[in-house]
Amino acid sequence: MMNATGRRRAPAMSPEQRREMIVRAALPLVVEYGTSLTTAQVARAAGIGEGTIFRAFGDKDALLAACMAEALRPDDTLAHVASISLDQPLAERLIEAAEALRGYLARMGAVAGALAASGGFRRRGEAALRGAPARPDATQESAAGGPPVEGQGAQESRGAEEGQVPQEGGAPQEGREPQGGVDAQRLSGREASMAATRDVLVGLFEPEQDNLRLAPERLAEAFQFLVMAAGRGPSPLSSAELVDLFLHGAIKDGEEG
Repeated sequence: MMNATGRRRAPAMSPEQRREMIVRAALPLVVEYGTSLTTAQVARAAGIGEGTIFRAFGDKDALLAACMAEALRPDDTLAHVASISLDQPLAERLIEAAEALRGYLARMGAVAGALAASGGFRRRGEAALRGAPARPDATQESAAGGPPVEGQGAQESRGAEEGQVPQEGGAPQEGREPQGGVDAQRLSGREASMAATRDVLVGLFEPEQDNLRLAPERLAEAFQFLVMAAGRGPSPLSSAELVDLFLHGAIKDGEEG
């Protein structure tokens, strides 16, 4: 139904569904505009009134924090990897898994990089981000598999992905030893994401268990870290090259000295 100004009314949905819908509409704008995006732009993209955004999130900082939290969530990616057909050859399974994981890292890096490069969150956005799950790897470059973010923006992007919140003035909050509270939650969330990723990767190796040189759990962990590192450098390996190297090594058959 249209109102007097010609704008669609927000569809009937639960508050959580409305928040999710707004975040989905906002994410591409966050990548494009960073913190300079306006709630009016988000409202137009979502087809809702601007007031609906403030009723759902309170302010723009809370919306940006929700976008960062959504970018950090690996749920859809892990579901994709878990659904890969085991009827495919192992190499094809791993290529599909690598593409999914690298796509997740690239999306996460794009959002974090855009927010960092454009000034990051103000202090009051920190509380909204505290509930966000930590990224699965604190050492991975922010734009893994995607365009690099240089300079101070790269430092802030890495900080945001490690669970730190960029502060006003550009500097991320100093890291502390995890002794409880938010730090412990971030560490726990990161470890949980790492474990969940390993679990779904293990399932891809298990059909070949009798022919593997190592246990599926160890191979899954090694493959996980190889994928995380593969986006670095000026000439990153393709997923097919990465899988071929992982399965067959660096030396051609019969050429080992």
